[in-house]
Amino acid sequence: MKARAAPGAPQDTPSPAQTGAPGEQASSAEQPAWPSPRRAWYAVAIFSLALMINFLDRGIVTLLVPPIQHDLHLTDTQVSLLIGFAFVFFYLFLGLPIARLVDSRSRRTIIGVGLCIWSVMTGVCGLARTFWQLFSARVGVGVGEACNGPATFSMLADLFPPHKLPRAISALNFGFVAGTGFALVMGGTVLHFASGLPPIALPGIGILRPWQITFMLVGLPGLAVALLLATVPEPARRGLMHGTAARALPVREVARFMWQSRRTYVPMFLGLALNVILAFGDQAWIPTFLHRTYGLSMAQAGWAAGLAVIIPAPLGLMAGSALSEWLTRKGYDDADLRVTVVGVAAAIPAAVLFPLMPTPRLAMLVFGVQFFINMLLPGPQSAALQIVTPNQMRGQVTALFLFVFNAVGFGFGPTFVALLTDHVFHDEALLRYSMAATAAIMGPLAALTIWSGLKPYAKSVRRARTWG
Repeated sequence: MKARAAPGAPQDTPSPAQTGAPGEQASSAEQPAWPSPRRAWYAVAIFSLALMINFLDRGIVTLLVPPIQHDLHLTDTQVSLLIGFAFVFFYLFLGLPIARLVDSRSRRTIIGVGLCIWSVMTGVCGLARTFWQLFSARVGVGVGEACNGPATFSMLADLFPPHKLPRAISALNFGFVAGTGFALVMGGTVLHFASGLPPIALPGIGILRPWQITFMLVGLPGLAVALLLATVPEPARRGLMHGTAARALPVREVARFMWQSRRTYVPMFLGLALNVILAFGDQAWIPTFLHRTYGLSMAQAGWAAGLAVIIPAPLGLMAGSALSEWLTRKGYDDADLRVTVVGVAAAIPAAVLFPLMPTPRLAMLVFGVQFFINMLLPGPQSAALQIVTPNQMRGQVTALFLFVFNAVGFGFGPTFVALLTDHVFHDEALLRYSMAATAAIMGPLAALTIWSGLKPYAKSVRRARTWG
């Protein structure tokens, strides 16, 4: 059935006291014209490059697990903390203050500063000699996501009309695909190149190992992309719930709005976080899984896993946005979240089966199917959040979403798999079973949680249409 509210049905919306009286809302006539398609899509291209660098810098560590473990004498659980928790640690302190700046200051500048910082800190990872030095440097890399995500999504919602937003965000996620895939393919190439270099000694640092040189080399491109951000104009803010003034609302007002809309936000946040435990738990350990299970070198594992990401992902991104637009034309108010539920549920069988395949070729073939289905999600799920959130709150609400998404999903996903390996299966050679078990547990929980929020989300979409 189509998601439409029955007459007189209770609405999952704040009262007028929270949303502002009709006279306070901006009318359509007061809204500035949408930016030209050329300008809007140019911004998407630059944001996509920034996102590619983001995931390249955060993901390169997954390819360097064996040499880092060997040189720093780390367990799987310690490595998982470097991959996940260290990256999201920054959110615990500065995520919200940065998000408040996103709701009132230059979003382009915030993205550029964050990009410079996380690129430099990726290079600093190459100077680490102990676990805590590397952990601290990875915390610095995490500043990038805190600056990048809320500002980018907020700008996109001001560059594209709501019905075009899923397509724009799907195109943006080509950067995620490139960053994730190239972190493996290019990382494997750089690691192979660095392994053939003669020893490099730095005063006060000592001899640099190939994994340290790899960190330094992949940190450089981000500085060039930061300069390109200066060519992206800042769009006018629109969708202002209380009028035309663009200002960051106090945290208590944002919290009150989200509490009034909790039946919309809680399933969306929690369900996607559970799904990311599955997704990033797998992705973080795939090179190591290929190395331990099938005996591939880390360079070979990087190339194999990278191709399994890069080839099917663009098709999935385009299919996801096309499906969302088709459902919207059919009259489904919950189109974006509906596509998300379908994608999460459909990916479960492949996620459980690919670690259990008898050969690496079959494993990467099934993983490619899973990744194609996973790529149905990014455009619709990100658009879903922006569409039901007023402009003055988008930075703060997106930052909270990304905190849950990253702290629970990206932060805990690699560690969940590692804990199963270290404390349930008690053998690092059985990593494949930890990955399959994670998918079997988290996939159904994620799908059911998101499904429970479909009707409240549709009501929130209808409410959002009354804003300017």
